[in-house]
Amino acid sequence: MNRKHLILGVVLTASSAAHAADDWPTRPITLVVPSAPAGSTDIVARLIGEQFQKVLGQPAIVENRPGASGNIGTEAAARANPDGYTLLVQYSGYHVGNPALFPQIRWKTSDFAPIALVMRAPHVVAVSGTLAANNLKELISHGQDNGKGLFYASSGNGSIQHIAGEMFGKRANVPVTHVAYKGAGPVISDLISGQVDMFITTPPSVIGQIQAGKIKALAYTGPKRHPSMPNVPTSAEAGLPGYEVESWFAVFAPAKTPPQVQARLAEALKTIVDSPAYKKRIEEQGAFATYMGPADLGRFVEQETQAWAKVVQESNIRAE
Repeated sequence: MNRKHLILGVVLTASSAAHAADDWPTRPITLVVPSAPAGSTDIVARLIGEQFQKVLGQPAIVENRPGASGNIGTEAAARANPDGYTLLVQYSGYHVGNPALFPQIRWKTSDFAPIALVMRAPHVVAVSGTLAANNLKELISHGQDNGKGLFYASSGNGSIQHIAGEMFGKRANVPVTHVAYKGAGPVISDLISGQVDMFITTPPSVIGQIQAGKIKALAYTGPKRHPSMPNVPTSAEAGLPGYEVESWFAVFAPAKTPPQVQARLAEALKTIVDSPAYKKRIEEQGAFATYMGPADLGRFVEQETQAWAKVVQESNIRAE
């Protein structure tokens, strides 16, 4: 092939890629979820996916790729063809926590283009219904005075509940002992029976037991109260200002996805997140439908990555 043919081939390839991006989407879009079905990430992915046909004219297929604390699915999405047909629906603990917890992982945040934040979910400080503490100040005093501190549960080493518990101990000046479980289910029964003192987690995991009176919610770790739990004060209202912990969920694309496709996706997701139907469904989960566009999300990810790396280092947290 001579130089003229080579140049022509490059021009035609670039032209074809640009045309494909202009026509996007022409087939179903895959939403990779790096966790098992029925979790918060899966729920939000399916809520978004339900609206893709209406907003983008193509359906979405949710593909669960659990394993290795989210790293299997995240790496698969990072290595996907950057054509806009494979996206990552990601949970904050995996995206900004795993780089600090797993130094050898084969992906990094720069492998992704930030598209949109779609949900934020502050946590609730939940304690056993049998614990002699009816508010956050009483819980802190109990932990400081009983000679053994507080035993708090998590769904595993390196999980956001693990980090949240360590942050609570430092902020409240209370000795804490971490008890790791393999998921939230076993935690609930032990929390109800008093085998552990505290579980700091997203509301959907415990809201049923709270309403039944088996678990007490002492604080909501967001900046404002949630409509589904109007009687639960924020951490600041309960006497622990500055203690805000939340999970957030966002959509990312492989880094080299065409800019015009990224822009179209961000616009579509804003339409979905701002819709009354989506907001209602998210509120029922005890969370908030919150949109953040690509530029703001990119800066937010950088800040969160640095913040969580500091917490992991200072608390000497190690993944299993």
